[in-house]
Amino acid sequence: MTVSSRDAQTDATLDSSSTDKGSHTSASIMAHWPALCVSTDGVNEENITLAIADETPISLIYNTIPYAVMMATAQDIEDFAIGFSLTEGIVSSYEAIREMTIQKTTAGYEVHLHIAGSDFQRLLQSGRRAMVGRTGCGICGAETADTLIKPLPTIAQGKRIALSALRRALEDLETRQSLNAVVHMVHGAAWVSPEAEILFVREDIGRHNALDKLIGAGLRNKIDFSEGFCLITSRCSYEMVQKAVMAGMPILVAISAPTIRALGVAEERGLTLVALARQRQQVIFTGASRIDLER
Repeated sequence: MTVSSRDAQTDATLDSSSTDKGSHTSASIMAHWPALCVSTDGVNEENITLAIADETPISLIYNTIPYAVMMATAQDIEDFAIGFSLTEGIVSSYEAIREMTIQKTTAGYEVHLHIAGSDFQRLLQSGRRAMVGRTGCGICGAETADTLIKPLPTIAQGKRIALSALRRALEDLETRQSLNAVVHMVHGAAWVSPEAEILFVREDIGRHNALDKLIGAGLRNKIDFSEGFCLITSRCSYEMVQKAVMAGMPILVAISAPTIRALGVAEERGLTLVALARQRQQVIFTGASRIDLER
């Protein structure tokens, strides 16, 4: 795939991890804002300045047809576009994205993607209209309840993962979230090897965007998603499970709780879902056979 940028800057200040340097298109992802800090008793006041994450409109345009405008953190835009295209079922594979141009505009970014003819024809035949997604939007493009349900693959059993590897990754993740260390408000998604090495971390103000970015980074770097597990710093809703299954991830670990619909889809499609995952305790909701409790 050919990728080009117009009027875009290279972000050299925040590396996503020590292993991965990310896809470089970036904009102003945060700013400093003056505020008044008041103590709980109302006695003490202090003028402070805080680093605040920004959100930027990112337009996704397929074969000249506008499809979506998503609010996201403007870093790793290439990865976001790749992951979104796959998890939304717009393309059947990473190879179907033939060319991408990322263009800075006065309002945000436009991502122009040239995709394979068969995938584009399927997109046209689906009749899905252009959509506008909020920062926390995961299924904003659905026009009816029926369109929420995408055809999903069934995950093969694959290798077992030691519970100790999950725990080590949970311990390491906080130190690998470089943006969140500054703004304390963005979501993270990490891909972890069976040996507990965090290979990629992607961050975004939207939890769905962070996972899309992670999936895009993995595809771009030819990661085999059947070996390892995904760790997310948010609650586990239906859309997060759907995206993980679309990418072929066998294990999804969430720090917060899952929804009933998320559990149902995970069980139906063979995804191991571990949630309420903290350093001292992890709850295995589905697919416990993939987790080795003795190691």
